[in-house]
Amino acid sequence: MTTDKRRAPTGAVLALTCVAAIAACGGCRTVPHPDESYAATLPEEVPVADAGNGAIYQSGHDVPLFENSVAHRVGDVLTITLDEKTDASKSAITTTKKNTSAAMAAPTLFGGAVTLKGRNLLSNSLSDASTFDGEGNSKQSNQLTGDISVTVAKRLANGNLLVRGQKWISINQGREFVRIQGIVRPVDIGPDNTVPSTKVADATIAYGSKGALNDSNTKGWLARFFDSKWMPF
Repeated sequence: MTTDKRRAPTGAVLALTCVAAIAACGGCRTVPHPDESYAATLPEEVPVADAGNGAIYQSGHDVPLFENSVAHRVGDVLTITLDEKTDASKSAITTTKKNTSAAMAAPTLFGGAVTLKGRNLLSNSLSDASTFDGEGNSKQSNQLTGDISVTVAKRLANGNLLVRGQKWISINQGREFVRIQGIVRPVDIGPDNTVPSTKVADATIAYGSKGALNDSNTKGWLARFFDSKWMPF
């Protein structure tokens, strides 16, 4: 008869194994990737031209002589100058006051007052007073400047251009990004192929960061719960 000398792992060994596994998973931080919906749009494929027939001008090889080299086709690059600045403030003061009083004289019954041990039972009075004072102030200011190059994703039926793009910058232990999407009129594009963000219609502009520095400046889920509307106190 053979004896199996292998012993089952003790509770301490299991605990250490679990801690090591959790630490290994915590070190495997997911690297943020750019949003694919803001990826650059490639230009349309140029149809293959037929073989040359000896003529000077060939189909598909025309070069406009009097046309600005600005974005106007799908896949063209356009630079948007970010110049966003918003200031908003709001103040509200509310004061209410209400006083109510009512009195009812004691009626008589069979020519006399209705009493009990000398107390008039049918004599009543009512009074109420309430006041409310409320005051609130709110102020918010935002500013975003810089440049970001985007690509033309679609040319609309009226000639306007749907543009979108993103820029990612890696600094130390964090990654910062700027995303923008909107509609641009060709007449608003300058000769240097730039357009201010204030002339981008239906613009969606996002600025944020990801990484260790951003995580250290973010509240934990428990702190966010206490600051949320679900907190009853």
